[in-house]
Amino acid sequence: MCKNWAIGRVRTAISSAFVTRAGRLAVTFVTSSTPLRTDALSTRSSGLNSRAANIRAPGFAAVRHVLIFHGKRIQMFRQLGLIGCGLMGGSFALAMKRAGLVKHVVGYSKSPSTVITAQKMGVIDQMAESALMAVSGADIVLIAVPVAATEATLRAIRHLVHPNTLFMDVGSTKANVVDAARRVLRERLPSFVPAHPIAGKEVSGITHADATLYQDAQVVLTPVLETDMNLIERARAAWTGIGAQVRVMTPDAHDTAFAAVSHLPHLLAFAAYLGVAHQADGAQFLDLAGPGFRDFTRIAASDPAVWRDVLLANRTQVLAQAEMFKTMLYKFESAMREGQADVIESLIKEAAAGRSNWKK
Repeated sequence: MCKNWAIGRVRTAISSAFVTRAGRLAVTFVTSSTPLRTDALSTRSSGLNSRAANIRAPGFAAVRHVLIFHGKRIQMFRQLGLIGCGLMGGSFALAMKRAGLVKHVVGYSKSPSTVITAQKMGVIDQMAESALMAVSGADIVLIAVPVAATEATLRAIRHLVHPNTLFMDVGSTKANVVDAARRVLRERLPSFVPAHPIAGKEVSGITHADATLYQDAQVVLTPVLETDMNLIERARAAWTGIGAQVRVMTPDAHDTAFAAVSHLPHLLAFAAYLGVAHQADGAQFLDLAGPGFRDFTRIAASDPAVWRDVLLANRTQVLAQAEMFKTMLYKFESAMREGQADVIESLIKEAAAGRSNWKK
């Protein structure tokens, strides 16, 4: 049995937690204000590689069209239906092809030029004229659209959401996505496994798709009580098969955690850059900026539409985290106003030591 790994200290009521034991998924129901933990979610147990991909994919061996996952045979995928041929979706398709985990990829995007480029790049094998046509014949579907477009996309494909077909998204917020799936899919909800790959670039678009984008990245799955357990296992197998490390959380726990470590930092980066740029001498200040400012504001170059949707979808949690940030900022401001050098140094020491010891 693999060790338990803490997902993170999320002090919120948690209605359910999904865990794995020896490569098999089981479900445990808890109500707790303690850290949510999972079992065997870090995929480092067997040390096997995917021979088809020649990339590190612990726990897997590719044999013809069967995936061996912790000793359990899992059929590999015949056809990937890709809805949204951008950075995230395109990278997933390339990674699945590289790993030998899928035979054929059919792709759809609203922009015809995008799917044409995707086909020329070898990201997809066939263009679809609609989201529904991209799903037709697929046994795995990835919905890689902005979170605000998820509900409309699910509605467009609902009639082809069948049991035994794995449907996933890549949205950065999960509670709103799950709510949308409940409204639209209803009795078909068990086929949907919400997913959030913690990966990306400051640039977007199909031309930046990269087969290695998810290598060693974390992917968080947020299934609900109705989700088909076999499809959760297949989702975990697919992501791990392309080199990712899979964790499982509840949607609310996910949104609370990522408001703190992802959504608020993006908001601060946007505000920090604009706070300088909007000053009368902002252009001159930016000319003088060095690597510190560049590194701090790097994520301010992220896709505007994506982050507009994220900040609105998870605004309750992001605003709560903003209050936490303002509380700490006030401590620094107060100490500076009062000339309390010892307090300032103590706060910086605490931050420096914590950041230096942080595993990442």
